[in-house]
Amino acid sequence: MNIIVCGAGQVGASIAHHLAQEHHDVTLIDISAELIHRLTNTLDVQGVVGHAAHPDILESAGAAQAEMLIAATHSDEVNMVACQVAHTLFSVPTKVARLRTQCYLNRDWRTLFGPQQMPIDLIISPELEVARAIRRRVDTPGAFDVVPFAEDRVYLLGIAIGPDCPVIDTPLLQLTELFPDLHVRVVGIRRGETTIVPDAEEQLRPGDRVYVVTEKGQRNRVLAAYGHEEPEAHRIIIVGGGHVGLYLAQELEASGGGFNLRIIERSEDRARYVADQLERAVVLHGDALDQDILREAHVQMTDTVIAVANDDETNILSSLLAKREGAKQAITLVNNPVYGPLLPSLGIDVYIDPRATTVSTILRHVRRGRIRGLHSLSAAGAELIEAEALETLEILDTPLRDAKVPPGVRFGAIVRGDQVIIPRGDTVIRIGDRVIIFALAEQIKKVEQMFSVQLGYF
Repeated sequence: MNIIVCGAGQVGASIAHHLAQEHHDVTLIDISAELIHRLTNTLDVQGVVGHAAHPDILESAGAAQAEMLIAATHSDEVNMVACQVAHTLFSVPTKVARLRTQCYLNRDWRTLFGPQQMPIDLIISPELEVARAIRRRVDTPGAFDVVPFAEDRVYLLGIAIGPDCPVIDTPLLQLTELFPDLHVRVVGIRRGETTIVPDAEEQLRPGDRVYVVTEKGQRNRVLAAYGHEEPEAHRIIIVGGGHVGLYLAQELEASGGGFNLRIIERSEDRARYVADQLERAVVLHGDALDQDILREAHVQMTDTVIAVANDDETNILSSLLAKREGAKQAITLVNNPVYGPLLPSLGIDVYIDPRATTVSTILRHVRRGRIRGLHSLSAAGAELIEAEALETLEILDTPLRDAKVPPGVRFGAIVRGDQVIIPRGDTVIRIGDRVIIFALAEQIKKVEQMFSVQLGYF
């Protein structure tokens, strides 16, 4: 697939990196010659230096042959114009734009975008997606990853297995017998640097990071079964009043959950702006690395500190400092993928990789076929995919125990009408079912072939 990515910042570079790994033909555009030089030397991509919305630059990048344009520069307006130029002059079939300014995302103005208006097929807001991902973790204490599928009926949960987990050293097959009314399926296990797609005899060990699929209403019961009964957070400190921090605070206020919310923002002007946008939250101007500011925010009585400033080191250090001062849990945003695996051993409970949410959104439009949902588990080298079973699926009406399924692939759930089915050996897939699948990265193409998804986008 020929794809142009406009903007070589963190978002654009992450998208280009992921797409290049999947052997797409990617061309990066950025006004910074230094960024283009560095990325073309480290990634298997082409590079063009210039303004992403200029027709001659898009032409040089091969827009006439492009099948998708992803505009992810720091300017919303440049992104929108790039999509318009790609549509009008080069007839690029799929246009994706990153938009950060909240007024563009307001539902009241949604008629701005469309084939006859601003021709953008998909709007991505990494900041808004990250805020929603954090909100899901606040609502599901004890899980390090929480992703909904099938219109919020099925959930992927990431669960860390501690030394006191009651199901350690128990074969997965026996878990079904121990909890017969618990609708859950273990689809992947991250053990050290290895990701395991388990069979029925696999056993959980302390230190494992387990991915399970379950129904929405059973999330808390599943977490309790795996040794997590953390109370819900009500007293929250947000470090950083940028786009993510503000979106998150607005989501928490709108939920009506009665949160006691405090925000620490270093910039005085931004702190005043954030305070004006919120109704009940207390906004403090100061540095979250200052113990006095943390104490003024009542960190010693805080259930959860959420660090979402623009600097990874600030997020990590403020989280650790807050926990030392008495905060019970830390959720930390990190952009540098090198930091992520180190954080659990430091005492940070949950870390958020903004690339995963952005890449997952993009991949739903890159993947061929009837893909309804997708989440990239980059730390595990896997994806969770929600696909629709077409009449071309070879394993239709075949008990899963007899189906020819590639190694490294495991079915997590089947949604049939209003029914959620956690698959067993005698379960069959029928036409129209929505199937939740865990697949290692090297098996993604085989999953696409299984579901005949090569027919959808080409």
